[in-house]
Amino acid sequence: MNQIQTTTLVIILLYMALTVFIGLMASRKERKKQSNSDFLMAGKSLGPLMLAGTLFAANTGGASTTGIASNVYLYGVSAYWYVIAAGIGFVIVSFIAPYFRKAKANTVPEIVSKRYGKSAHIFTAFTSIVALFMATGAQIIATASIINVVTGLDFNIAAIVTTIVVILYTMIGGFKSVAAANMMHVLFITVGMTIAMFIIVNNPAVGGFGALFERGKEVSSMVGNGLDLTSLTKIGIPTVLGYIAMYCMTFPTGQEIVQTYCSAKNGRAAKLGSVIAGLLSAACAVVPAIIGLVAYACIDGYATAGLQKNALAEATITFAPAIVAGVVLAAIVAATMSSASGNMIGTATMFTNDVFIPYIKKGERNEQQEIWISRIAMVVVGLVGLIVALTASNIINVMMGAFALRSAGPFAAFMCGLFYKNVTRRAGFISILAGTVVAAIWIYALHTPWGLSAMVPGGIVAFIVIFGMSWIERMNGVAPAPEIEFDDE
Repeated sequence: MNQIQTTTLVIILLYMALTVFIGLMASRKERKKQSNSDFLMAGKSLGPLMLAGTLFAANTGGASTTGIASNVYLYGVSAYWYVIAAGIGFVIVSFIAPYFRKAKANTVPEIVSKRYGKSAHIFTAFTSIVALFMATGAQIIATASIINVVTGLDFNIAAIVTTIVVILYTMIGGFKSVAAANMMHVLFITVGMTIAMFIIVNNPAVGGFGALFERGKEVSSMVGNGLDLTSLTKIGIPTVLGYIAMYCMTFPTGQEIVQTYCSAKNGRAAKLGSVIAGLLSAACAVVPAIIGLVAYACIDGYATAGLQKNALAEATITFAPAIVAGVVLAAIVAATMSSASGNMIGTATMFTNDVFIPYIKKGERNEQQEIWISRIAMVVVGLVGLIVALTASNIINVMMGAFALRSAGPFAAFMCGLFYKNVTRRAGFISILAGTVVAAIWIYALHTPWGLSAMVPGGIVAFIVIFGMSWIERMNGVAPAPEIEFDDE
């Protein structure tokens, strides 16, 4: 390794070690006395700033950093719409965030089960857990790719190291550790990557923003094949609208997001935190896209090699000083580890609350046993995520599949469960099945026509089914499902 690679690797390893240390320190006082709810929900004590940081960090993972930089090859700079859409999604979902906090439940399947019964409960838990396996794998891909570029270490070995580190700091302290570490992650992701972007772009070999875009146009013309690295619109309106719809559907049904809302100290904190997270996400969207543009436009032969999953790391190593490269790549590690840890916490919560307690222990409670079951579940999701990382490549494709699996079907039932008094139990379950099947057909049989997220057609079908079938059943004398009870604040 050269000096830049060595310095960068040292900074990344120190950052990983600091993350584990913060996790230990954040939870050390409560570790012996905490209940499983404290372990998984941080005692429902998060204020708006910590909640915003946790939401932002949980969503800003490999797809929002390395994935965006790589997809500049496909969509030009307009690849940043993937993250801007997330910001819009957080702002829209903020209006219903207080209901998650007030619901007498801690998981998406648990909320679904309160209106639609056991079958809907089991199916939603299964699809949600599988989706988080996939999402965890996507984050491991991103982190291992960085380590691979920096050190030349085999990708598979890097993925294993990443998995071990994330499992350690997540299972030791639970959500309290994750929330504390996320505040450091947010600082590195926002400030660190933004400063690094300006330094990289102003490297003499890049020449500033004007020269960068001119070079991007030249490379696009030279390569041909529809390549347009500087396009702000190539991604297309259907894809952008699909992204916005995807986030508006996946945030209310994604356990790692809903769990964060449920961990707020009150409904106002949940709403304000969601708005702050949205504004922060939208503001940071352009950073990885610009760094990706640097890779394709300014590294000789890079664009002609085709789509690369390491564009962000390659540009950083090539055009940033050693310390700056270490900071920006540590920021990517921060993003991916925070998302992976959120996925692990979410999976552990669902397995414990929606599988272990109701169906294995038959409602019998033992707090210390549940904490250990939650920790074992975190290890399992980490290992399955590692398998996904070793067998997949495109981060955004993996994430889109995960989002569709967990949201296309349950979204309609989930929203109607909260706000529609006349929904019937059977209609809810059938709509979950219908939406999931349509989404699967859209992705795997039709190959995502027009670039539109599978959650749009899946969600439309699910809403048609739930309203239509509820109306038919009520006309035939079927009573609406019992309403969900909310806590008073």
